[in-house]
Order: sequence, then structure tokens, then C-alpha cells
Amino acid sequence: MYHFFVENTAIDDTHIHITGQDVNHIMNVLRLKEGEPLVISNGEGLEYQCEIEALTNEVIQCKIQSVDNSMSELPIQVTLYQGAPKQDKMEQVTQKCVELGAYEIVSVQMRRSIVKYDEQKAVKKVRRWNAIAQSAAKQSKRGVIPSVRGVLNWREMLTELKDYDKVIIPYENTRGMLGTREVFKHLHDAKKIAVLIGPEGGFDPEEIKELLAIGGELVSLGNRILRTETAGMVFMAMLMYEIEEA
Repeated sequence: MYHFFVENTAIDDTHIHITGQDVNHIMNVLRLKEGEPLVISNGEGLEYQCEIEALTNEVIQCKIQSVDNSMSELPIQVTLYQGAPKQDKMEQVTQKCVELGAYEIVSVQMRRSIVKYDEQKAVKKVRRWNAIAQSAAKQSKRGVIPSVRGVLNWREMLTELKDYDKVIIPYENTRGMLGTREVFKHLHDAKKIAVLIGPEGGFDPEEIKELLAIGGELVSLGNRILRTETAGMVFMAMLMYEIEEA
């Protein structure tokens, strides 16, 4: 069944009104007709089972059949702090980690980050990343649209990490999966966790010291060295396997 997002302002007690670019997609690409079903999310965890009631070039009117909490969200909110990668790798990280259940993604300028963004360029990049996040959320039938923020500096990130129940750092110099399994077992009681992924050059040793000083926990993702754009995806897949409830 096709899945769309709308703002809460488009929802009343009995109907949802779809406007904007999705109108053309529904009418001219999907060629849906009156009476056909849709799933519509408010982007905040509620899912509406609907039936198309009327179509015009400006608005699609859908009658609400039922409403439920989304079953596609992880029981833990995961924020991925990604060391700013070069080229378009952040786009790949955003797309795949949204599909795998990340609640939020943040680009961080770390010591070994190769790419450097000025303020104007960062604004354009963040806008692009959020568009990718919305598309990925729609494709994977998420109940929320994860936000993508950045680009933060190291100190800004450290300040934010105080708000999380757990801070997890996949680190290539950590060996053995026993420790990783132990850390994952203790995540079930957490509500919000932060996961930090180093850039192409990895974490600077001083950065690791600072993260350990605030209670960060190191984990291994296996005996192979992963690319920065791969590490977050692997972590999310491992986490999903451990904590997914259904």
C-alpha cells in the first residue's frame, strides 16, 4: 500500500487533505483512483488507514478509516553523529540509516574530517539531506520523518551528548565481539542513545579520550575495517536485530 506524509494541519476528525507535489505523484504517476487505499503518516508516529474520496489537481481528499501508532519505529530513539565524510557519502548514510530506523542524523566536523563546510554550503547540504531523509522514510514506511542536522563542531556535539542515556562509539581499535554483545544487552532500558561514527581518517586518539571521559562505550563492529559510510549502517542493523520487538 502506498505511503505518504502530511502535516497535522492537513488532518481533521474524519479526513486528510494531501496537497503539494504528492498530488501530481498520486494522480499522474501512481494513477490512483477514488476508493483506493492509502497509508498516511503525520510524521510523529501516527498512521492513518485511508481511502481516497476525491481527487483534483490541487488536493487529494482521503477519508480516515482507522488510526494507530506506527509499528515501524524502533523502541529506542537513535541519533547518529556522523563524522563529516567527503563527496556525497552523507547522502548515502542518510538514506540507508533512515531506512534502518535512525531517529535523527547529525553531521559533525571532527579533527580528521577531510571536508570543510562554510555556513552557506552547510545550509544547502542540510536541506538536501533532509529531502533524502523524507524520501527514505516514505519508501520504508516509517512513522516519523527523521531530521538531519549539522554541521556541528566537536564541542557542540559533546554538549548534546549529555542528554542521552548511552553514548556508543564503534571504534576500529576495539577488538572482540563479546564486549559489543554485552553493551547491546544493556541497551534495552535506554530511551535515547547516541552513536558516533568517525570520518574517513577515523577518530583522533584525543577524541576517544574525551568520549570515554563522559561515559562513552567503545564497541567493535567485527574484525574488518569498515568505510565511514558503512559503519553506521552496520551498527543500525546490529541494533535492530537486538532490540526490534516484533
